[in-house]
Amino acid sequence: MTKTGYPSLTLADQRARLLTGLGGLAVQTRAEVTCVFDGAELNGPVQVSAPRGVRVMFSAPGEIADDLIRTLVRAEPPGRAIAVVSSDREVAESVRRMGARPVPSLLLLRRLGRG
Repeated sequence: MTKTGYPSLTLADQRARLLTGLGGLAVQTRAEVTCVFDGAELNGPVQVSAPRGVRVMFSAPGEIADDLIRTLVRAEPPGRAIAVVSSDREVAESVRRMGARPVPSLLLLRRLGRG
């Protein structure tokens, strides 16, 4: 998502920009926000400054962020309102089957005023 929304920024700056926007969204909506990044290509811990109300997770080595997202959705209690932002059709379909509402990445980018 960050490569689509902020292609001219470094990966670290893309993450920071997204997290800042998600922090504002968390304050406005009072929603719990979890942001999942791919971590497989990381050589070590990544320092990210997560704003209040935003939990940041990186996928483990050998795991992609999409799989971690599915695991997180599966862990939620049935009937809980969950929105998953992803433009990956496979992710959208699988989380929909689990009861979550898929939201296209561009919609979130527009909401954040960055798309």
